[in-house]
Amino acid sequence: QALSEIEGMRGRGSNLQEMRLRPLAKRRVDVHSFCNPSGFQRSPYLSARGNFASAFQGSTEEGYKAYHADKYDEDKNPNGIINFGTSENKLCFDLMSKRLTQADMNLMDPSLLQYPDWKGHLFLREEVARFLTYYCKAPAPLKAENVIVLNGCGSLFSALATVLCDPGEAILIATPCYGGITQSIFLYGNVKLVYVYLDSKITGTSTRPFQLTVEKLEKALQDAQAEGVTVRALILLNPQNPLGDIYSLSELRDYLEFAKRHELHVIVDEIYMLSVFDESATFHSVLGMDRLPDPQRTHVMWGITKDFAVSGIRFGTLYTENQDVVNAVASLCYFHGVCGPVQHKVAQLLRDRGESVAPYWINQVYLRANHARLKAAHTYVTDELKTLGVPFLNRNAGFFVWIDFRKYLKTGTFEEELLLWKRFLDNKVLLSCGKAFECSEPGWFRIIFSDKTHRLQLGMQRIRKVLEEREQEILAEEKEQPCQSDQDGKADSTDEVIFVSRHQDPLCASSSSLGDLIGLLQQQMRSSDWLQKNTAEQFA
Repeated sequence: QALSEIEGMRGRGSNLQEMRLRPLAKRRVDVHSFCNPSGFQRSPYLSARGNFASAFQGSTEEGYKAYHADKYDEDKNPNGIINFGTSENKLCFDLMSKRLTQADMNLMDPSLLQYPDWKGHLFLREEVARFLTYYCKAPAPLKAENVIVLNGCGSLFSALATVLCDPGEAILIATPCYGGITQSIFLYGNVKLVYVYLDSKITGTSTRPFQLTVEKLEKALQDAQAEGVTVRALILLNPQNPLGDIYSLSELRDYLEFAKRHELHVIVDEIYMLSVFDESATFHSVLGMDRLPDPQRTHVMWGITKDFAVSGIRFGTLYTENQDVVNAVASLCYFHGVCGPVQHKVAQLLRDRGESVAPYWINQVYLRANHARLKAAHTYVTDELKTLGVPFLNRNAGFFVWIDFRKYLKTGTFEEELLLWKRFLDNKVLLSCGKAFECSEPGWFRIIFSDKTHRLQLGMQRIRKVLEEREQEILAEEKEQPCQSDQDGKADSTDEVIFVSRHQDPLCASSSSLGDLIGLLQQQMRSSDWLQKNTAEQFA
């Protein structure tokens, strides 16, 4: 069925709105966003499943391949592609390389070269339990028996989808969301995602753009059930990728209570929990709650990839009190194990305690430096966006900024968004477009800022060049066809989006400068048609 859909899309355009209107029961996955129908050909050497896996790629994979074929290097390839698309922390190689090459890391015990307990060596699971107890602020010590270790959170998503859902069943997730989850749960487990589409408009009980509410969860679940789709679980990303939102304790409690009412498992991905880089923001782990509404159906994921800036080391961990889930996932760990020497290194890294209870090097050296560097890089990129007059969500967690490029789209379609994405890539800067995150509004992009200053500067110069050229083209087109402008209503959410921080109001924050406020006002005047729509006559 999925292959037929891909072939049916060849040679014609497709619109996400059109895909959203199609019954969930009639599609296995939103192939429009993750497959490349234009170049698809069945291979006689592959099964139907193999053919679909081969075609299962979108702009994210295309850009990733282009980047690896033409990587920027200051000396060897200065005209190469700068990667602002892959969510990696490139700011702390000096700290991590020094720590990972110290003498205590280089143990080669015979047990590390033999098959381990598939859940992970006990010494590592004990260390993970102590680490999560401390950093998640758990009310009671977490237990090693509830810990499983796999080679990354992608493997964890795949394993959990397989043991919690039957083929054709579904998991609920709010979008925009990290697109790799679809690949993780669908390719192996044949499990669907039911999308809870969020948008930038602040309506109803929402207080910020792209806000997840229980009402939206209820509606998405009801719609799926009405179409015969069985939903087994809910995925929560906290901090959220790509928005950077951090859920409050009350929000987390509401989501978990919703899941309990409907007997849904909750998979909570907290992989950016230590990458909250501003003191004004406070992260709350599900494991830190005094009482979980349904502990047997609550499963928490974390890994070192993001928080410790080592995406090349594949390590993820699951914490769940449900021993049936532990045993089922453990049976799949044979395919997703972490090698013994790496398990030792990770245990040493997490164990890095001085005389105090808290890990000394982690708190006093690494996290201090990492947060300061993330904050400085975030400030640089957001200041550049303000100078360009580009709206964005101002958050304080993760490695990314969610940017509103809608004013650079003439017709406001996903096809036009993809053309803009390709234009950035042609100018040797890789971004991620909103379609890759199942965003319902064309024109949103994610930029990764956790990179060295010289690459940030050059990358932003290339972005500025594309945007200025695109702006001139739109102005020229509007002069030629003044009556056919599609700009009306395009800024309907700009006032709520630009420079808005969940943690502090820019109009009253003491840290806001006069220049920021002037920039905000100038951007709203440029991008909004409020003055045209709200004339003195209408007011009278």
